[in-house]
Amino acid sequence: MASGELKGKTALVTGGGRRIGREIALALAAAGANVAITYLRSQREAGRTAEEIRRHGARALALSCDVRDEKSVRKAIKNAVSEFGGLDLLVNNAAIYETVEFEKITVRQWDEMFATNARGPFLMSQAAVKPLRQRKGRIIHLGSLGGLRPWATHAHYCGSKAALSMLTQVMAKALAPEIAVNCVAPGMIDLGEGRDAGFLRRIAGKTPMKRNGSAEEVVRAVMFFATAPHFITGQVLAVDGGLGLE
Repeated sequence: MASGELKGKTALVTGGGRRIGREIALALAAAGANVAITYLRSQREAGRTAEEIRRHGARALALSCDVRDEKSVRKAIKNAVSEFGGLDLLVNNAAIYETVEFEKITVRQWDEMFATNARGPFLMSQAAVKPLRQRKGRIIHLGSLGGLRPWATHAHYCGSKAALSMLTQVMAKALAPEIAVNCVAPGMIDLGEGRDAGFLRRIAGKTPMKRNGSAEEVVRAVMFFATAPHFITGQVLAVDGGLGLE
């Protein structure tokens, strides 16, 4: 990505304090955008990420926000727009993930998964529609290969991400022509966090590209949608090394 390609633009990344959300926020800043990030429990990490954003010469704002809560969401959007004067890009990254056998998923686990992974992006997007329309902006959801393929021990996670894939397409129609809406759907991504090495090797062995993905590869897919022709909308891009073809 060329430095300055997003100069003068403003972006908001939910869950932007750590992990892939942090990498997305830093990439946006490196491309010239001013970036607001939200956090729920990761205040310290969000503060550090905001400092790193500023080192790129961009303005930064770290906002406490519970994407499951309508009032919290509307406050975060209002504060970001007030600070930066508008909004060009919303990246719905905040999500939760867990592995649970189908028979053992509780109603609470089901509801919490959908509240964060499906209702959260819906609430954030709905609250951001007005400022995004004013600037012919973009929305990028972070989905999952699990929203496109069935994983037996992730029924609630897969269901929530499948909802997000459909929401991408519905929103693309509902918010056109002013707002482009797309989704990046990562497969197995190795973030170097010490996950079960044997499990990662097994997944890599099943993947046509014979390896797992990296955070950088997910970020580059997000940056593609952030800078692609506005005519591209309603797309779900799998970043999975071909794993979904198996």
